[in-house]
Amino acid sequence: MEQRLLLENNMRINVSYKKQDKPTILLLHFSGGTLQMWNGVMPIFEESYSIIAPDIRGHGKSDKPLEGYHIEDMAEDLYFLLKKLEVSSCHIIGSSMGAEIGLCLAARHPELVLSLVCEGAFYNEFGQYGLFNGSAEEIQAEKDRQQKQLVARELKEYSSKEEFVRSTEEQFKAQGFWNNYFRVYVDSLADETEEGMYTSHYKNYVRIQYIQNYWDLRFEEYYKNIKCPILFLPSNEEFENVKIKESLKAFTELVSKYEVRQVDHTSHAYVWMQEPRKASSLVKNFLESL
Repeated sequence: MEQRLLLENNMRINVSYKKQDKPTILLLHFSGGTLQMWNGVMPIFEESYSIIAPDIRGHGKSDKPLEGYHIEDMAEDLYFLLKKLEVSSCHIIGSSMGAEIGLCLAARHPELVLSLVCEGAFYNEFGQYGLFNGSAEEIQAEKDRQQKQLVARELKEYSSKEEFVRSTEEQFKAQGFWNNYFRVYVDSLADETEEGMYTSHYKNYVRIQYIQNYWDLRFEEYYKNIKCPILFLPSNEEFENVKIKESLKAFTELVSKYEVRQVDHTSHAYVWMQEPRKASSLVKNFLESL
């Protein structure tokens, strides 16, 4: 079932869940995504697991407050969500931003997280384990450059949902991404404005705040507090990047039990819609080995 739940911190989080007397998997989508990115994954696990898939704050049908877009804010929402659903422990599968939030939740509430699948949180944006390193002045200059790109984003409005979906579909197809899983996902991205127009659910103020907070994250500080096993799922492109490979190696040295696997010929974040069965098979093997 899918519904909006009011949490203890007064956030309303939209969540699809199927509670059973079975271990729980919490599915966390990427930045700009919705819970519908998991529509090819949920059926694979639902026979053996209870499934919880939320729209993270600022996304989909969940509340979009004007502030509060640090991964720690979003992880705290999930802490209250699990409490609301009376879930005492769970496995987490996180994609990109979802992996970052899952990592944060596992570090801050280790009693809740049995295992963590990270398809993301392999590197920082800046600094020793970042894609960009340099002097304080050089880092600030790069942040200023990226800030200009952030504020330049324009959300186009469409007169109908069908027009929005058609345009978004064309964008995905131009990148080589399309199948029935993407079709369901794209339909969930539309948001109706007060004027009756349709645009992206992922508002600029949400995106800007999340990315600005992301710039200063140091994932090594979270990995130091991880108690559960981790499955890392970098894309081929990420694993072939020397900087990313080095940072991932450094992060693995901070945890006691981990595996690194890849799903060939897939892209970061979209792997769960490109190859849900292949990706889920790796996760199943990992979970069965615990």
